[in-house]
Amino acid sequence: MFHRYEYRWSDGVQIKKPIEVSTPKYVEYLMDWVESQLDDESIFPQKLGAPFPSNFRDVVKTIFKRLFRVYAHIYHSHFQKILSLKEEVHLNTCFNHFILFTWAYTRYTSHRIKPFTIPYKIG
Repeated sequence: MFHRYEYRWSDGVQIKKPIEVSTPKYVEYLMDWVESQLDDESIFPQKLGAPFPSNFRDVVKTIFKRLFRVYAHIYHSHFQKILSLKEEVHLNTCFNHFILFTWAYTRYTSHRIKPFTIPYKIG
């Protein structure tokens, strides 16, 4: 878990009532859930011209919100290790692409990420 933070998982299907989970378990549940969402043709149509469902934006926002939590955990709990491995540029590049993609396609509001600040200078 995030030391002071508590994570609960619910996918609304197999786990309807949120359960408290460790960070590794949260990430495991999340990756399995994201994969199931991406594989679900009723959410992400595979046929050219097939319509997207009316709740498509909500599903994508939920995916992005949950993936953001993983980045927040990495920066909060593992950044010193990332620095010692000299992998911060790679992490920052991935995170920057994630944020730009999120803002471009979901208009994810900045107030949601305001508490999360990168503890170093990029560049």
